[in-house]
Amino acid sequence: MRFKNLQQWLAWQEQLHPSEIDLGLERVARVYHQLCASKPPHCTITVGGTNGKGSSVAMLDAILRAAGYRVGSYTSPHLLKYNERIQVDGQAVDDQILCQAFERIDQARGETSLSYFEFGTLAALDIFNQASLDVVILEVGLGGRLDAVNIIDADVALITNIGMDHQAWLGDNLESIGFEKAGIMRRGRPVIFANTNPPCSLVAHAENVGAELSVFEQAYQYQVVESGWRWQSANSRREALPMPAMRGDYQLKNAAGVLMVLESVRDQLAVTQANVRTGLLDAYVLGRFQIMSAPVRQVFDVGHNPHAVEQLKKNLQTIECRGRTRAVFSMMGDKEIAAVIDIVQPVISDWYIGDLAVPRAATKEQLVSLLQAQGVEHIHQAPTVEAAYQQALSDMQPTDQIVVFGSFFTIAAVMNEMKSHPQQQDKEQQWKTIASNNA
Repeated sequence: MRFKNLQQWLAWQEQLHPSEIDLGLERVARVYHQLCASKPPHCTITVGGTNGKGSSVAMLDAILRAAGYRVGSYTSPHLLKYNERIQVDGQAVDDQILCQAFERIDQARGETSLSYFEFGTLAALDIFNQASLDVVILEVGLGGRLDAVNIIDADVALITNIGMDHQAWLGDNLESIGFEKAGIMRRGRPVIFANTNPPCSLVAHAENVGAELSVFEQAYQYQVVESGWRWQSANSRREALPMPAMRGDYQLKNAAGVLMVLESVRDQLAVTQANVRTGLLDAYVLGRFQIMSAPVRQVFDVGHNPHAVEQLKKNLQTIECRGRTRAVFSMMGDKEIAAVIDIVQPVISDWYIGDLAVPRAATKEQLVSLLQAQGVEHIHQAPTVEAAYQQALSDMQPTDQIVVFGSFFTIAAVMNEMKSHPQQQDKEQQWKTIASNNA
């Protein structure tokens, strides 16, 4: 074996390929076919879109596991441990399984260069192919058409929504982005668009390839009722559904799309009403409007584009805070930082800014300049995001709340800081994550 532990494998992968992002399928498909000569027997669901992918994967995973199926799921990026990306039956795979998969990929690739993400995608597929699963759920990493996940011909595709993000790679308008994300469609197979008004490019691509497109509020819809919510399509309905454990009205759109996916594969993967209820209540993803109760209320949200931060703002407006809302904030430099600040500024009292130890991250000086340009007055600077979080904690009053957002890296930095200072947390509730509807 080339390396002895997971950390060595990952460090090597980060340096192996000349480009961190290298969209294209030829190299990764060639290696995959060396690993797997025939199509695996399991059902495959591909999940793309701008926001809501991780939440949708979590709901699909939880519902299908509640129905007794063996499920593999692949998501990215991770928050705290690389292993989070690849789960079998709801559990992250261990280091040894990952290292063994990386070794098989290394042997199969020959002289083919692979990116960090391509190595991870191939590892997930290799692990799933050896695990005798009933269903595999694959989250697209970037775009769709040229993403490594798209080497797989899925039985059904879910596209959550189309918004502005990754413009340097996908184009600077919704039609271009829609075309890229539509690339996960396959001829004669269902594709669900879990929002209204799909881009014309997406609809046209479905027609061109002969995919069976179902659009929210056309092919299916939902209604909020006193007992929860109901869902229906042309051929089916589900009544008295519980609100998803993950907070936000947009999670109902995600859940409705998930139910349409399950409707489209009902002959392969039957699920009962009880399975759906259990899955909606069990599904949870770190960093998606996640609320922690100790020592004070703290909200963690990985939102990093205008659409996601608009949802964060709406969620913050639904929870009472009698004091000040203190934001610990950092973003990647290639994101729409000014637009994000403009959206969320009305619900933030104080901003705590520090540098992230990530090359792509905006510097604290850049962030402060953008905040000041929009008239923000209460700005606190620290050397690092971790130090900014500590400063926010020290300024807290009992009625205040902290909101950490802007990037997966921002959330990870603060969560790791929390783990390294357990004395700051309520001793009876250390690292107790509470479902937001019970907050």
